[in-house]
Amino acid sequence: MPLNEYKDKRNFKKTPEPVSEKKKRAGQADKKEKQQVSLEFVVHKHFASHLHYDLRLELDGVLKSWAIPKGPTMNPKEKRLAVMVEDHPFDYGDFEGIIPEGNYGAGKVYIWDRGTYRSRNATNKDESITELREGLSKGHLTFILEGKILKGEFALIKLKKASPKDWLMIKKNDEFASEEDLTKIEAPNELLDKKKMK
Repeated sequence: MPLNEYKDKRNFKKTPEPVSEKKKRAGQADKKEKQQVSLEFVVHKHFASHLHYDLRLELDGVLKSWAIPKGPTMNPKEKRLAVMVEDHPFDYGDFEGIIPEGNYGAGKVYIWDRGTYRSRNATNKDESITELREGLSKGHLTFILEGKILKGEFALIKLKKASPKDWLMIKKNDEFASEEDLTKIEAPNELLDKKKMK
């Protein structure tokens, strides 16, 4: 989904969200980056009309994005609906704040988790990018998250008999799997805001 869909949904004179013109360089990694395998990811906790979490994966200069209504899980027995939304600019990975009433997605946005991710089998960044692109086009992405909260192997699988935007996010059964309810974990700045209100 191109960034113009992101731009069309927003009035940047009325929202503090990043404008769509800024984006990370797309395409193949440079020589220094080839030594690395990982790309960036962020999960936003979004208090919009309904609380949800937004998973954003860096790929091709943008953040591929999915809204997860019930939030991510580390429990392999729990499959979570993940609705693919418009690509977001790379700079959105640093966004936290309040989207004012009357704007698309109005409400508070916090960075809940962030870190790096890579495709499961890649040995360098170019391989990771190629495998992730292929997985996205086939509707089956398998990747390793290295965040503060989310760790280990996950899959995003496109549902065939549903809306074209509906995917499932599934935790693989690895050493990081857990039955802990992650939705009880508050974002760092969410905790600070609660302390200020007391």
